[in-house]
Amino acid sequence: MSTDILIAPSILSADFARLGEEVRAIDAAGCDWVHVDVMDGHFVPNITIGPGVVRAIRPHTKKPLDVHLMIAPADPYIEAFAVAGADRITVHAEAGPHLDRSLELIRSLGKKAGVSLTPQTPESAIQYVLDRSDLVLVMTVNPGFGGQAFIPAMVDKIRRVRTMIGDRPIHLEVDGGVAPDTAGSCTAAGANVLVAGSAVFKDGAYAANIAAIRAAARA
Repeated sequence: MSTDILIAPSILSADFARLGEEVRAIDAAGCDWVHVDVMDGHFVPNITIGPGVVRAIRPHTKKPLDVHLMIAPADPYIEAFAVAGADRITVHAEAGPHLDRSLELIRSLGKKAGVSLTPQTPESAIQYVLDRSDLVLVMTVNPGFGGQAFIPAMVDKIRRVRTMIGDRPIHLEVDGGVAPDTAGSCTAAGANVLVAGSAVFKDGAYAANIAAIRAAARA
């Protein structure tokens, strides 16, 4: 796995009234992936977007669409997001009883499969599905809303997940409260993909904000 640091702005913090323009802006500003937070008001206390919005933004960027399903159940909707243009689809370990089956379904659709852990879930929950996974996402806030404060205890968890991954070609992604003051601790612990919402979209200074996060992560 490449040691390059990848920045994946979350469109949860974008202006939804001009979403296509916002996606083009972060693309031009140097993002590596576009992170799409899907919430159902059931698994998490917020409702965001569905496959139709993924389909709508797909023409606005050639960057990978990193779709994070914070929904339960997830399996009935995976194919719809794949058809809509997702490149990576991440499901939560907590969202259903058959995680291996969910990851197998994503891969059968020709997409990269990810598994996410909320703060209270131990990394042991994914021990037996790592060989089905292309990405592990460690939540560093409780899922549901943008703009939350980073949970420092998750740094040790990131480190433990990195040890579990070993030399497997699996991305280790962090989502929640990522900004220049927290990015360095995440990458030092072994993360190589950073999701950032408000820290990227703040003041419309997309390029400067992405550059600041990347610089802090590399330092």
